[in-house]
Amino acid sequence: MRKARRAAVACTILAGLTAAAMAQNVPVPRPAPQPRSESASPPAAQPERPPNSLSLAPSGPSFPKPPSPAGIVEALTGILPKPGNNTAFDAKQRALVERVNNYLSGVQSMVGDFAQIAPDGAKTSGKFYLQKPGRLRFEYNSPSPVELIADGQSMVVRDRKLATQDLYPLSQTPLRFLLADRIDLLKDTDLVGVYSDNMFVTMVIEQRQIIGGTYRLMLMFSSKDLELKQWTVTDPQGYDTTVAVFNLDKTKKPDPDMFKINYERVIQ
Repeated sequence: MRKARRAAVACTILAGLTAAAMAQNVPVPRPAPQPRSESASPPAAQPERPPNSLSLAPSGPSFPKPPSPAGIVEALTGILPKPGNNTAFDAKQRALVERVNNYLSGVQSMVGDFAQIAPDGAKTSGKFYLQKPGRLRFEYNSPSPVELIADGQSMVVRDRKLATQDLYPLSQTPLRFLLADRIDLLKDTDLVGVYSDNMFVTMVIEQRQIIGGTYRLMLMFSSKDLELKQWTVTDPQGYDTTVAVFNLDKTKKPDPDMFKINYERVIQ
């Protein structure tokens, strides 16, 4: 059970990190946008601070807990393409996808901070390091003992307190394509939703695993400048985890030694 939970944490991080590569401010998770037709009324204004808002840092902004992406997609069954049926997207949607492809492919290295909200509302934070292709390191702040490292082939989740390591093939982690040099969401993913309004551009992606079930990733970007605002991962059990990144520096290249895995210590 503990190993499965650490795997879920790792999958959540891998699913969304690269998508935030060019965000310059702390992305504030907000309730997901509702789709609308051209003649639909503008969405109702959201309260400035919902009752269930959560502060991820003593002096930082509040992070409202987002609604379930699964529920949103189910509500959009009539307008979302069937999984794998990318030809259902119209020209406007495909143009949005191409813009997001360019956005996601634009960063090769990055260092920054992250903050995470778990399904139970628990908050964690730390530092991350990325170097394409395939290399990633997440260091959680105390009291969390977790450390995640991907070396391009494998991913390991370390528990510093227990001095254990769990190894997973990087190719089997949900949405591992985000660590690739170039990204094409229409070709490389099961893109099931592309929609926008006056506030957000949203991509909904599914990743089916032979073992473990189906994960869903919802990426939300600012409609104005495509700056990423949040990503939410829904695991096969229906639990949501939201991650935000900030203090990003794309000019720094992490030390290659940071991505080394000691395979002799790994518990499989």
